[in-house]
Amino acid sequence: MNTLYPVSVAPMMERTDRHFRYFLRQISRRTLLYTEMVTTAAVLRGDRPKLLDFHPEEHPLILQLGGDDPQDLAACARIAEDWGYDGVNLNVGCPSPRVQSGNFGACLMQQPERVAAAVAAMGAAVQIPISVKHRIGVDECDRYTDLHHFVATVAAAGCQQFSVHARKAWLQGLSPKENRTVPPLRYDLVYRLKQDFPHLTIEINGGITELAQVREQLNHVDAVMIGRAAYDHPYLFATVDQEFWEDFHAIPSRHEVIRGMVPYLAHWVEQGGRISQITRHCLQLFSGQPGTKAWKRFLTENAYQPGAGVEVVLAALAQVPETPTPETARAIFA
Repeated sequence: MNTLYPVSVAPMMERTDRHFRYFLRQISRRTLLYTEMVTTAAVLRGDRPKLLDFHPEEHPLILQLGGDDPQDLAACARIAEDWGYDGVNLNVGCPSPRVQSGNFGACLMQQPERVAAAVAAMGAAVQIPISVKHRIGVDECDRYTDLHHFVATVAAAGCQQFSVHARKAWLQGLSPKENRTVPPLRYDLVYRLKQDFPHLTIEINGGITELAQVREQLNHVDAVMIGRAAYDHPYLFATVDQEFWEDFHAIPSRHEVIRGMVPYLAHWVEQGGRISQITRHCLQLFSGQPGTKAWKRFLTENAYQPGAGVEVVLAALAQVPETPTPETARAIFA
């Protein structure tokens, strides 16, 4: 995967599972997608099909790994390559106590040589690209010189892409949720990285909720990663393919997105899955539109019932008036 992807959706625990990714693929074909973080221990000793399986339509797709042992990470990278993933991303940004106790996530920013050893081991093991997602700093290790040293050290080991959450992480005193909002955004430090490392792919993450912001960020960096806004407003991605890849396929309406999900929903139920495992990711599709409350209420009340199937989703869809949204109309008739 040597293609530059200007827009991606951030890996998010309990969010970017296979069902959400397939759902988002009905909206955007081109956006780069990431899995939830999966630990090396889970990959090496857990239920791999449950953890790693994905639908072919989810490509391009990156597996995000959590771990600090170079050999374990190399073994997992080989598994990811064999499984068909387009790349592997190492999590050096998560500040949760559980992650810290395993010595991975944001605390690894204080150990750049260990991250470099992990990147080198993974790079030697596979042909697919290895990238790193990290913060601009952690605790008191938050000077630009620290950030520069981290990126320079890891890049020297072969990493060519860095996804940078433009906030520092506090390992003590803030919850993971607070770490996503309380530390101030410092876009300027990410821009400075790009200036100092023009040969690297620098992707920015944090606080980006609109496509106008994406356009502005691309004046300074190579790519933009969108996090919570992708989950809270998934239809934001309806025009991404056209705007950033010049892929002018027909833009699906919100109703067409759900109708496109029907075979997937039916297959999942036939395999013994619960339809609520999928519909929980679709609740925000009509955010800001007439009928959104009825859509969410109907699914919330009925999708969790025993035996619920596709008919529940279609009945929920009937609660929402099918009219072209302004942004779809503009995109179609521009």
